[in-house]
Amino acid sequence: MARALAVIKASHPEPGLAVTVAMTLLAIGVGHRGWAIAGIFLAVGATQLSVGWVNDWLDAARDRHTGRPDKPIAAGAVSRRTVGIAGLIATLAVPVLAAPFGLRPTAILTVASLVALSYDWPLKSTVFSVVPYLIAFGLLPAFVVTALPGHPAPPAWLVTAGALLGGGAHFANVLPDLEDDAATGVRGLPHRLGATGSAFAAAILLLGATLTLVFGPGGPPSWAGWAAAAAAVVVLPLGWYAQRRATGRRVAMFRAVIVVALIDVLLLIFSGRVV
Repeated sequence: MARALAVIKASHPEPGLAVTVAMTLLAIGVGHRGWAIAGIFLAVGATQLSVGWVNDWLDAARDRHTGRPDKPIAAGAVSRRTVGIAGLIATLAVPVLAAPFGLRPTAILTVASLVALSYDWPLKSTVFSVVPYLIAFGLLPAFVVTALPGHPAPPAWLVTAGALLGGGAHFANVLPDLEDDAATGVRGLPHRLGATGSAFAAAILLLGATLTLVFGPGGPPSWAGWAAAAAAVVVLPLGWYAQRRATGRRVAMFRAVIVVALIDVLLLIFSGRVV
């Protein structure tokens, strides 16, 4: 049981489950029913398991060297080989699980999975580290929409919003741990920009996602859309101000961008009603 839990932990279950649930709720919003909802959950979930397991498999030596007790492989709770095999199985499962939806959706999700894996290697420690997030998060809602009967084309605003949300999430995710990541040899774009630059990049990308989701669909924005846009415009400057005034571990901007990211996820989910 302990070993099974260690394998699950090595997959980075929290962000992976969040992405999977968000795409499943979007699937319900765009009109998927019955078995298709479970199929979307499993197919998208496989992409997240793949990225998480391959990440820990690749970083095993570095995590051991830096003594990361939060990493199951480095802590000795599970072998690197086991996690590597799990990652391979999840990667191969992606096109298999997407296949019932048709060739086009399968191709989209497979490309999204491979692009996401390119973050694990070789782009994680390069200036291009945000690129896999932009592409993969844009392709996930595209997969959900094209998986509908008749394979409709996803609206450009939905794909754009997904990409911006993914890019913002990349910068927001590393804000509290920039120094720890740098100590383990990670030198992605957020680490090169530093805390201030990464906070600004996260804010701009997430605000862009918010405005795209509010104004992208046809017709006038709803009251909920206006409220979301207003909240984003208010929360981000407040987080920036609190960050500059804080002492000790500065997490105010991180919390602000997380609030806006949650707003964007809700807008993304409910935007399915107008796709």
